[in-house]
Formats: sequence, C-alpha cells, structure tokens
Amino acid sequence: MIGFIKKYLLPREVDFNAAMESQARIAQHMVETLYQACVKDDPRLLMSISDLANDAREIKSRNMKELLDVFIAPYDKESIYRMIVQLDWITLSVKHFRLEADVYDLDSLNEYESILRVIKEMADALTQGISVLKKGNVELIDARLEQIHDQYDDVVAHCARATALLLAQDDARHRFRIQLMLLQVKDIAMRIHVAANTLEDMALKVT
Repeated sequence: MIGFIKKYLLPREVDFNAAMESQARIAQHMVETLYQACVKDDPRLLMSISDLANDAREIKSRNMKELLDVFIAPYDKESIYRMIVQLDWITLSVKHFRLEADVYDLDSLNEYESILRVIKEMADALTQGISVLKKGNVELIDARLEQIHDQYDDVVAHCARATALLLAQDDARHRFRIQLMLLQVKDIAMRIHVAANTLEDMALKVT
C-alpha cells in the first residue's frame, strides 16, 4: 500500500544533488583535458574535447528535462536552473577554446599551461563544493568559494600581464590570435566564478 501511494500518488522526487554533481564532474573533466592537452602540447587530446562536449550536452539536457518535469526539489527550481545553465556555459567555453585553437592554427598550446592550471584548480574546487552541498557543509563550501574568488582574480591579472607583453611584439597577426585565446581563457574562469556565486546562494538557503 505504501509503495502504491509513493509510486502513484506522491509527487516524484529527483536527486538534483547527484544530477548537478554529475554535470559539474563532466565540466571538470573537460577543463582537466584542456589543461593536459596544453601541458603535453597534444592537439589530438585537445580534439577529444568535442566528444566530451557532446556528453556534457546530454547530461545538461537530461537535468533540464528532470527539472521541468519534477514537482519537489531540494532547492528552489530557479537556483537549480541557474546552476544547470552555468555549468553548461563552462563546458561551452572549453569547447570554444578548442574551436578557436583549431581555427587559429596555434603553433603551441603549452604557453597556456600556467593559467589553465589555475582554472583547473577552480573547476576542482567548484565540483568539491557542489559534491558536499547536500551535507550542508558550509565551512568547506565557503573555503572553496574563497579559493575560486581569489583564483579568478589571478586569472584576470595573468591575462592582463600577458596582453601587456603582447603589445610589445611586432607580429600583429600572432598578437591578435593570442589576445583572442586569452579572452577565451578568461571566459572559462568567469563561467566557473559565476557558477560558484550560485553555489553560494544555494548553500545559504540550506543552512
């Protein structure tokens, strides 16, 4: 009888903590792959991001469908919606880096290693924060949010210094290509930072 009531009469529940964590992990994996591609200067590894982007889009679509269909959620649906969209933007930004690197036919990828290492750490911190959201571990989440905030500042500063160095170069074509890539790198970091802001909002609501 209880099983019948739960199955047919009670509103369906979805584990959105697991859903958001799954989406965060594919975004984290894409950032990690981008970082490794630059460390190893491996174009083939960079190209594999396209397959990961397809997987990420499937997870995003599934999460969005669940959100539209469900009645009961552990947080307000607007917050979950924002997190789903912002995690999707992280994966799109990584995909866009891959596309631009291919189109601009870059001579080397490893010049981005140091800045992408910081972004990888930001993605790791975001995933860790999302993974403990269900436990209400505000101290750990707050520590990761502070890390992301500080590292986003580091990324912006790094891009500014790199741009300043570029301005001293005579090769205008090379300078323009690198400037565009730096903008894309900064966009990845910005998307992680925005997702972290939503995580902070969600953490405050469950305490």
